[in-house]
Amino acid sequence: MRVPAKLRVVFLLLKYTNTMSKKLDEKFSKLDRSAQKLLKIRHTTEHVLHTALQNLYPELKKAMGPATDDGFYFDFDLDKKVTEADFPRIEKEMRRIIKTGAKMIRREIDAKEAKKLFSSNPYKVDWINEIAERGESYSTYQMVASGGRVIDQDLCSGPHLDSLSEIGAFKLLSVAGAYWHGDEKNKMLTRVYGTAFSSQKELDDYIFKIEEAKRRDHRKLGKDLELFTFSNDVGPGLTIWLPNGSIMRREIENYMVKEQTKMGYKHVYSPHIGQKSLWEKSGHWDLYREKMYSPMDVDGIEYLVKPMTCPMHIQTYEFKPRSYRDLPYRIAEVASVYRYEQSGELSGLLRVRAFTQDDAHIFCTPDQVVDEFLSVFSFVQRLYKSFGFTSYRVRLGVRSKKEKYLGDDILWKKAQDKAISALKKVGADYFISEGDAAFYGPKADFLIKDALGREWQCGTVQIDFMLPERFGLKYTDHEGKERTPIMVHRAPLGSLERFLAILIEQYAGAFPLWLSPLQVIVLPISEKYLDYAKTVVSKLSEKDLRVELDISSESVGKKIRNAETKKIPYMLVVGEKEQDSGSVAVRTRGVKEQKILKVEEFVSEALDRINRKED
Repeated sequence: MRVPAKLRVVFLLLKYTNTMSKKLDEKFSKLDRSAQKLLKIRHTTEHVLHTALQNLYPELKKAMGPATDDGFYFDFDLDKKVTEADFPRIEKEMRRIIKTGAKMIRREIDAKEAKKLFSSNPYKVDWINEIAERGESYSTYQMVASGGRVIDQDLCSGPHLDSLSEIGAFKLLSVAGAYWHGDEKNKMLTRVYGTAFSSQKELDDYIFKIEEAKRRDHRKLGKDLELFTFSNDVGPGLTIWLPNGSIMRREIENYMVKEQTKMGYKHVYSPHIGQKSLWEKSGHWDLYREKMYSPMDVDGIEYLVKPMTCPMHIQTYEFKPRSYRDLPYRIAEVASVYRYEQSGELSGLLRVRAFTQDDAHIFCTPDQVVDEFLSVFSFVQRLYKSFGFTSYRVRLGVRSKKEKYLGDDILWKKAQDKAISALKKVGADYFISEGDAAFYGPKADFLIKDALGREWQCGTVQIDFMLPERFGLKYTDHEGKERTPIMVHRAPLGSLERFLAILIEQYAGAFPLWLSPLQVIVLPISEKYLDYAKTVVSKLSEKDLRVELDISSESVGKKIRNAETKKIPYMLVVGEKEQDSGSVAVRTRGVKEQKILKVEEFVSEALDRINRKED
């Protein structure tokens, strides 16, 4: 069973605040019983893990470790290096502890006792001080064996299983480094990841998915298929697209531009930098500064690299006076943007510092907002289907009381009502998430499911009443009166880098024909037929098929195996029969059988698949 991602936040907060607040208690109580039980299993197993580690490495200093949506982890300070080779020994000790059937007993304590209990552990003392600052209560969980013997005690709010005997099956998965509090200035700790389930079957199924995920890892496939790379000389989080990856990126960009042009979007280009005053006017400098890079001085004026295009696109609207007849005004751009991410958060193409957005902004009247939202939604549906994604839901982010936002309650309610109305009208599978709004308006994020059932955030559409007002945007209505337009922000794919990472893992590198960097490889059975093979290559190239010729001296069987490894969709074998008949022996990726087609017939078949974007 996979626990929804939003529940992970609940448990992280439960563990890290060391308090069961009323609000968090209410959230936990809303979970179904099986979800509650699973989280308790994982949280309790995490306690067993750090108890086992303490037994095996007495000098170890415990830090913290929560249950997560996929399992649990634990951070600790130890001079000795712990590796995956140590896992069998650690797991053995964990099983010994579980066999004791110890009870998990909660104790309420005061600050004085907390400091006394954990005085020798600087990490626990740190947490105790934070709890004191918040004015919250302290509690520990004791692991108590038969006869009242306390096996372990740790600062924690729970909840846990009543007894260790309720733990089903567990496994340690990996080890990594992690900074205390996620701060690079702090000491690097050791982090051990694991998971736990109610039964061995559930665990086995999960391990299978883990192994399959490793096989599909976009970072490994990106290297194997020569799609992209990163360079320490260039900088972390800055993608260098190799020729194969560049082809895929260009195909997606061209497809997006073509489809959006049909929908009435006008495509523009905007600069990579802009004056700091622009971002102050938009509100980004005040409310989004932590994701922006430091200003640079140009002729005594401060400039910033752009984190998004909306202030730039506003300038295209302001270029000339607008009337209601000009609306909706749709502006699109395949844009490079730059956002600061901590080095520890960078992950292949999924989290980078420079990325490409399929960005667009729609300026419209209040009466047009819902229809424009519906149009975007319909486009997203078509778009995802063409890439092989058919399952998704929508997270509608609304503002929370704790965060800073632009605008007043009235404007926010108007925007939120418009978004909900549009989602209901289209019959979307959506849920509301407090605190996930953009600082200028509610945000609908598209969460897609891949071949392994994993959920990824991709596209977004946002309704914005704020920026048009801040920039004083106007249009003349049918009565000649000046009105303020509404702005719709949308990026169906989100980050192109992130989307390509998801695509790589979705297809395990075996891309649909239209996206494959190399679509066809021609395999002559010997040098005798090399000239004919070159003729075939030429005919295919003339039709804009991406084709190469294998001129190696390997056997045909070996050539086919190499082509399969490279995940090339079509392998065309040519020999005497094919040469005499002007044909090719067509072998499709993953299929042993082959068929004989005239070259023209093959071209027609391939182009038809490409045009229909068939897998």
